[in-house]
Amino acid sequence: MVPDPIVLTGHDLTLEAIEAVARGEARAVLGDDARARMASSRAVIADIVARGEAVYGVTTGFGDLATVRIAPDDAMRLQENLLVSHAVGVGPRFDVTTVRAMLLLRANTLARGQSGCRPELVERLLAFLDLGIHPVVPEQGSVGASGDLAPLAHLALPIIGRGRVVVADGGELAAAEALAAAGLTPLHLEAKEGLALLNGTQMMTAVGVLTVLAAERLCGSASVVAAMSTEALLGTDVAFAAAYHDARPHPGQARVAVELRHLLRDSGLQRSHHGEAHKVQDPYSVRCVPQVHGATRDALAYARRVLQIEANSATDNPLVFPDAAVADPAAIATAGGHVVSGGNFHGQPVALAMDFVTLAVAELGSISERRTALLIDGRLSGLPPFLVADAGLNSGLMLLQYTAAALVSENKVLAHPASVDSIPTSANQEDHVSMGSIAARQARQVLGNVEIVVALEALCAGQGLDFRVADGVTAGLGVAEAHRRLRAHVDHLDGDRDPGPDIAAATTIVRSGALLDLLPAS
Repeated sequence: MVPDPIVLTGHDLTLEAIEAVARGEARAVLGDDARARMASSRAVIADIVARGEAVYGVTTGFGDLATVRIAPDDAMRLQENLLVSHAVGVGPRFDVTTVRAMLLLRANTLARGQSGCRPELVERLLAFLDLGIHPVVPEQGSVGASGDLAPLAHLALPIIGRGRVVVADGGELAAAEALAAAGLTPLHLEAKEGLALLNGTQMMTAVGVLTVLAAERLCGSASVVAAMSTEALLGTDVAFAAAYHDARPHPGQARVAVELRHLLRDSGLQRSHHGEAHKVQDPYSVRCVPQVHGATRDALAYARRVLQIEANSATDNPLVFPDAAVADPAAIATAGGHVVSGGNFHGQPVALAMDFVTLAVAELGSISERRTALLIDGRLSGLPPFLVADAGLNSGLMLLQYTAAALVSENKVLAHPASVDSIPTSANQEDHVSMGSIAARQARQVLGNVEIVVALEALCAGQGLDFRVADGVTAGLGVAEAHRRLRAHVDHLDGDRDPGPDIAAATTIVRSGALLDLLPAS
């Protein structure tokens, strides 16, 4: 059954809807109310041009060139020059999923009707999504204010038949060639439209949305894997008791404790070591899973709120208020409304949120690596050294902890906050910038590393569980099922073998969210 299209209003786009369109699982259309709002704001811009008013980016140059007046006859040329001159991105290009998220977010912010654009621009962005025409957008070059200028310029170039695109079959073409093949003609931009297309935070927001959603899935997988490690290490479930966590009611902490109790329910392994052999306390990496994993959950909840607002915001400059609702003498008044210049393109809210995401996700990796170190150390775990028979002849899973340690150490470098930096641009007119694009990209990179770190822990926990349940003692119901699913893709390690396929399989399990249905319903 084909799902109903997502109607863009500029106000209520969810993170899940963004991901669905980005993955090609849903399509979006422009709502009628949004179309009417866009027409009204467009009329305000047309009036300004006709009257020769001095409005930034409409009848003036850009950045430090804001004092240069542009003749009405050059208004269209000004906008196309803007796209071409600002498309200076470098480095590897964004994957198609991220580009699709950028296209959708750009369409949604224009649909608010505060950017002064014609509805045709949104229709063209949505046509690119429907037809699988994906602009080639280099990752590097944005300082995050006046928004993501360089990436968004690359995103917009194909609208005017410039730049390059990746088409549905994965091939790369000149944009003009791809448009012709799809039966589309390049659009000619009118006053303000080029600026509206590239002023904004849609690149950092797109990366942020996809990263936060993946990080939320990783949190669920990390709970399952931590429960597996707890059982393999004969850790106690006492530290996960509800009353204990009610005494410090952080939402994330409470949620993780609920998940661990659910995963460990009816555990024969827990019963086997209750009593004289029962540990009073486990190492922090086991005992403090709710506190550490839970703090990450809370950080992601904050970032989700920021991104939800940003995805439905007008991040252009200047903004058009066609209903004449701005009773400010500094605003430029026209017969149909007001125009206000400001700084909604500044990416500081997203930059801070994504730096927080980086720190929070990195901590999931840090504590996971510590559990892996416990699992492979036979003197601490009571398991065979490096989780293999005939240790010495076999190195077993020794090097999995090395790789985890390397990734965790790399994350310590990547976790330096990008938002604490600022380098002035445009001859000091733009004298404080957010570096939000860098914050988002670092968060995405740290996420990828931690997904692998948790997968490495899963391999070690699964191997440890093989030894613990060999005598018929059962693990908790959730842990036992997670163990079974891991073993459906990765065999027990009897002796040294190429670990690459095992790591790839475990990473796929973690990254795909294949264990999330083992968690209790929210």
